[in-house]
This record gives sequence, structure tokens and C-alpha cells, in this order.
Amino acid sequence: MNSGQKHGKITALYERLSRDDELAGDSNSIVNQKRFLLDYAAQKNYTNCVHYTDDGWSGGNFDRPAWKKLIADIEAGSIGTVIVKDMSRAGRDYLQTGYYTEVFFRQFHIHFIAIANGVDSDDQNTSEFTPIVNLMNEFVLRDLSRKQKAAYQARSNAGIPTSNHVIYGYKKDPEQKHHWLIDEEAAEVVRYIYRLSVNGNGPGQIATILREEQIDRPSVYLAKKGLGIHRNRTDMSRPYDWSATSVSEILRRPEYMGHSVNFRYQKESYKSKKFFELPKEDWTILENTHEAIIDESTWNLAAQTRKTVHRTDKTGTSNPLTGLVFCADCGAKMYNHRGKLNEKKENSGIDLITGLYPHDCYDCSTYSLSSMRSDKRCTSHYISTKALYALILETIRETSQYAIQNQPEFTAQVQEAMRIKEQDIEQLLRKQLEKSKKRCQELELLIKKLYESYATDLISKQRFEILLADYEREQTELNGKIAADEVKKAEAQAKTNDVDRFLALTKQYTDFSTLSAQMIYEFIDKIIVHKAVKVNGERTQEVEIFLKYVGPYQAPQPELTPEQIAEEEKLARRRARFREQSRRQREKKKALAAATIAPEHPSL
Repeated sequence: MNSGQKHGKITALYERLSRDDELAGDSNSIVNQKRFLLDYAAQKNYTNCVHYTDDGWSGGNFDRPAWKKLIADIEAGSIGTVIVKDMSRAGRDYLQTGYYTEVFFRQFHIHFIAIANGVDSDDQNTSEFTPIVNLMNEFVLRDLSRKQKAAYQARSNAGIPTSNHVIYGYKKDPEQKHHWLIDEEAAEVVRYIYRLSVNGNGPGQIATILREEQIDRPSVYLAKKGLGIHRNRTDMSRPYDWSATSVSEILRRPEYMGHSVNFRYQKESYKSKKFFELPKEDWTILENTHEAIIDESTWNLAAQTRKTVHRTDKTGTSNPLTGLVFCADCGAKMYNHRGKLNEKKENSGIDLITGLYPHDCYDCSTYSLSSMRSDKRCTSHYISTKALYALILETIRETSQYAIQNQPEFTAQVQEAMRIKEQDIEQLLRKQLEKSKKRCQELELLIKKLYESYATDLISKQRFEILLADYEREQTELNGKIAADEVKKAEAQAKTNDVDRFLALTKQYTDFSTLSAQMIYEFIDKIIVHKAVKVNGERTQEVEIFLKYVGPYQAPQPELTPEQIAEEEKLARRRARFREQSRRQREKKKALAAATIAPEHPSL
């Protein structure tokens, strides 16, 4: 028996092969490694041989199943000898491989042999070279990592996707390796998710809807088809358990527009298997590499609706105008106030035409927050939601119809308005930049004179440091402002109007009779509400509605017909009579109140 054979214990023959090792040829194949180790064991009279094999595992990763089993059996005292073809089979990480060969194996009295490297733990002379061999193997691992990165970069530069993983909604093209085809069954769910998002539902609400409709979550759907990287570990007992996270992931993927995303993730280092997501600006997006499931406008609209949190209130519904309505005076957002649901009354008090609740209105948030304090700020700017919805629908309908029927005039009007606006913005930015740059030059001179004053002992060190800190802080702030203004100026110069996009949007709608949440998201950029004023005894209120792509456009109004003029005059007289009746009722109530109080207070 060989002197290295431990009586009654296992001789562990360890083989490992990674995908990178396969490229080197057949000499490293698992079959050849096993034959090589068995021949060596027979030649040296090692008995009780057991193979521990990791096929397809990197040498930089020690979380390999067979290696972990080997370590566990060593700790259990079952193994006496470990034989590998060479040190790189044990591992390519210098520190971890060194720990096992120099510390762990010695601690458990393991006889370790790396045949090709001539390493034998029982021969002190050969063990001296082990750290050098481990270090060389790590250099190989680092070089392989570098080559892989270069290969991925070259593939990306050639317009080829670097990921072999197909996302939910697509399937691999059997005839073209890096091309995706639409999986119609899953794609319909993706389209449904985007429709729900565009209609104002948040990821959590969408997940709830999918659960209630018993739609398989992506991992379960793929596992049922024998696909997916986690198909063997998927919990099939909860098939409909959608989460807000999984919905959000679907809603944020540019791949659904037909694009491929390279370099979305990166490993912490070539030694680690953990990935972290890179910032979006570091992604490489290859456009139109496969057929789109979601068009670009819908994808962008869904992205926009997710930016604003649409919480459900006590009525159980979310508000599509959240984050869109602002006070004209202080610029703060307008708060929406809704009445509670009254379950005792039929229809619960809901307006069947608008779907709104009674006591549904907006007022200035600055005013609302300060109304309970002595220092009230701003004013209410009260407007009913019903009136606001009516104005929005009227603006969208009139602008869309005019744009379609008078396309050349509409385009020219919007372009002229935008040209004037961009000129005003550019002129303002130019003045701000000139002022900021002039002040920066002044600060440079002041700092220079400050140094001279300090050098000639005209000011103390303390005074010098205080003034210098102030000047440098102002200079830093100005430089940041200049950089921001330069960007705004470039954007103003490069910006072109989006009349064509607005026209394309209007043509998607054939019915402007009712206002939907999707219409609000697609058409409305922001709404500015002014303070109400009285003109000839009537309450009037200006509301600026900014439409996407065209701004606060107002379609030319046709002249009123004699019949329409007569109807307007009739309504005006009716409102005047109503105001007069209201005034008389208020005076009557005051007189009645005074008469009630007088007998109790004769002195009055």
C-alpha cells in the first residue's frame, strides 16, 4: 500500500470543468480527467477511490456542489487523500485555494496531490511551490475575465445582444440564436399590465388585479413550459402570487419596445458571482432588435404615470389628476378633497355622469395647510372637480377637432407660439449666464486681492479664511448654476415642437364625449388654477390647461349664432335671478336673527 493511503478512508478524485476550460480542448474534459486520476491512483496503489465531479463550474467559485460535498466528507472524517489533475482544478482563486491547501487540508491531515504540478503535501519541497502555482492560476482567471469582457463589448458594438436570457413575453427564435420571437400568450398579459398602468393603476393595484383574475405569474408560467432559469425551484403552490416588484420590473423594461439592453448588470469583481444593476445611463440599448410588444408612446406613458403616486382614498378610487393641478399664485399643488361614501343612499351619492362624488373639489395646498394657523397663506383657489373635468374635456375635444380639421393652420399657430416662447426663454437664460459669468470674474479678482492682502499682513489669518470660504462657496454655487443654465440654453435652442405627435395622438380617439383617466394621462401636461373673481356679480375663474406637445393652446372659437346668443342671454338672466334670490334670502335670515335676539336684550 502506498505510504500516503489512509487506512479505511476514501481517496477522493476531484474533477472540475468550466465552460472556459472546454475551449482549451479535450485534454481537460471530465472523462479524460477521470481516466487520468484513476490511472494515477492505480499506479500508486490508492484504493477506495470516489469521484467528486463539478461539470460546468468556474474555478473562481467555491460554491460548487461536488466541492462542498468533498469538504463536508473531510469534516466528517471520511476522506484521507485528495487527488486533482492540477491546482487549477481545485480552484483559480489564489486566497481561497491557498486556504484549502495550506490550512484546511493540513488541519484535517489530508494528503493532497496535484499531479501535473508535482505538488504533494507529504513532500515539503513540492509544497513550497504551491502558492506560486495558485497565484499563476489566479492570473489565468483574471485574464479570462478580461477576455470575456472584451468579447461582450465587441459583440455589443456589433449590435448583438449579450444576454441569452429571454424575458417574459418572448421566446427564443430556433433559427436565429440571438433573436427573440413574441410569445403571444404571455405577451397578452404584458399588454394588459401596460393598459392597467396607463389607466392610473399602480404596480400594487395591478398585482392585486392579476391575482384576482388568477393569471399565472411569470416564473410559474415559464416553469409549466419547462423554461426559465429557476424552473426547478419555482414554488408552484402559489401560481397567482403576483407582487408589485414583478409588475414594476415588467413596466420598466425597454425590451418590450423591441430593444435589447446590454450591460444592465455587472459583477462586483471577477471573483464574485454577485451582480448589481448599473445606472440607466451606463446601459447600452440596441434599438429594434426584435418585434415590439408595446409601442413607444404607451411605454413612455406608463413610465410617466408611475412617477406620480396615485393612492386610493377613502372612496376606494385613485385620482388621475394627482400631481397635475397647481395654484397660479404660489405654485403649490392643489389638494383634492372628496366626500365620504354614503352606503345608506342608493348609488352612494355618486354622480352617474362624471363618476365623481359630492363635495369633490380642489383647493391650494398652501392655503389648506395654513388655514388652521393664524398666519394664513395664499387663498383657497377653490374649484369643483366636476367643473375642472368639464373644462379638461372641452379643451381636449375642441383642440383635437380643430387640429384635425385645420391641420396647416394649427401647425403654424403652435410653431409660432413655441418659437416666441423659446426665444423668451433663450433671452432670459442668456442674461442670467452673462450676469453669473461676470460675477465669477469679479470673484476671481477678489480672491486674488485677498491673497495679496493676507501675504502683506493687511488682514489676519482668521479674517482671510472666513472671506476666502465665502468667496469660494459663492463661486462653486455660481459654477453649478452656469452649468445648469448652459444645459437649459442648449435644450431651448435644440427643442423642436411636437405638433405631429399631438396630431397622431388625437387621431387615436374617435369619441370625445367622456373623459377617461387614459385621456388625462395622454393629453394633460399640467393645469394652473387662478383665483376666482367677480365680474358683473358673476364668479369667474381662469384655468390654464397645458396640453402635451403643444402647451396652453386655445382653439379659435366660431362666432355664435343668433340662437346661441339668445341662449347665453337667457342663462345670464337666470343666473342674475338666482343671485338676487340668494341675496334676499340672506337678508331675510339676518332680519329674522335680529328680531329673535332683540326681546332678550331690551337695551339693544
